[in-house]
Amino acid sequence: MVLPIASAEKDFQIIDIVIGKGDEAFSGSYVTVHYVGKLQNGTKFDSSRDRNRPFEFNLGAGEVVKGWDKGIKGMRVGGKRKLIIPPELGYGSKRVGNIPPDSTLIFEVELLKIY
Repeated sequence: MVLPIASAEKDFQIIDIVIGKGDEAFSGSYVTVHYVGKLQNGTKFDSSRDRNRPFEFNLGAGEVVKGWDKGIKGMRVGGKRKLIIPPELGYGSKRVGNIPPDSTLIFEVELLKIY
């Protein structure tokens, strides 16, 4: 299922790979996820799975790129989503590590826990 977001963010996509059956994530939830981040050309730039260390953050608190706050909201524990995040909801015109400026980011995210 693909859920398009407002027209200003028309390139942002949420694709449910697995619908979770656990609790639902909402703004203010403290969540734990595993993720793999790639560029549009398929180059992997980050992966919690490769480090075998899940990532924890406060959803909706601006601790991550806007595309994550928008794309993880509404997920249920056990769910997996593909997030296609345009630059304006990612890192914009800034270079971050090995991510070029104005990059569309593609993340596969699995929601492991909600606190």
